[in-house]
Amino acid sequence: MVDDLFVSGSEVPEGAEVEVDVVLTPIGHTVEARGEVRAPWVGSCRRCLKPASGIAVGEVLELFEDPSVEGETYPLVHDEVDLEPLARETVVLELPQAPLCREDCLGLCPECGADRNEGTCTCAPEES
Repeated sequence: MVDDLFVSGSEVPEGAEVEVDVVLTPIGHTVEARGEVRAPWVGSCRRCLKPASGIAVGEVLELFEDPSVEGETYPLVHDEVDLEPLARETVVLELPQAPLCREDCLGLCPECGADRNEGTCTCAPEES
């Protein structure tokens, strides 16, 4: 479990499972991690403010080595690979900062606040 995964518009629910599906391949004195990281996310729709959710998916191809190179590789300590930092960074990069409940969400009327997904309001249409 990886805690405190969030960006300004969405987050991974506390206690949610973060899946790390990687193949570890030794290459000399390094280990290559290649695969995918997945985690559920929740947030508020940027258009209508209703709950939004989805799955954050990130492809990974990273190296673990000793000593590691700051910002380029992950540490390999006593031939052990810690996948938590890899999972954390991948999920945070894939979380939507401005989520949508659905791609065609119509949002709220800027005049009366009516949810345009549930019907029309009596306000004048916006002029372009």
